[in-house]
Amino acid sequence: MQTTVVRNGVDVDRLVQTIGAIGEDPNIARFTFRAKTAWQDGAGSRGEIHEFDHMGQATSHATAHTLVGDEPDVLLGRDAGPNAVELALAALGFCYSVGYVYNAAARGYELEELTFEVEGDLDLRNFVGSPTGRDRGSPRSASGAGSARGTRARRSSRSSAATCRTRRPSGTSWRTRCR
Repeated sequence: MQTTVVRNGVDVDRLVQTIGAIGEDPNIARFTFRAKTAWQDGAGSRGEIHEFDHMGQATSHATAHTLVGDEPDVLLGRDAGPNAVELALAALGFCYSVGYVYNAAARGYELEELTFEVEGDLDLRNFVGSPTGRDRGSPRSASGAGSARGTRARRSSRSSAATCRTRRPSGTSWRTRCR
């Protein structure tokens, strides 16, 4: 009877097999994701995520995922959900999280906690057509911070190209670039 190794909620054997398969056939790593968004009323929209392509073949999530987006009252919305900037920032945090957790699991690290705080500034002048707005495509700033607490790993970062500091059980440490 084969025992399944699960670390940080990840089936490590399956993850290692996937990594090996990608090494043999890089096409396995090809995905195209999509989302459909429909305006509802005012600042509110509803997004649906269901289908994606893997290796050029259509496939689906087990169930359709629905997201509600809106604006807070100060931006004339009904606050029925996060706004688009907040959803994008959360998506960035999700991306950091899955990458870090999968890499930690593959390398034998047990995590106890992993959190990311991501923030971005928005200048509405271009959005409202103000001639004094900043150039399009020139965001004021965006930054991210992440932390992890675990039995063998510790992460601290302040940007999207985060520097990670990981402690070895012996107490020695090294630095690596996290993506």
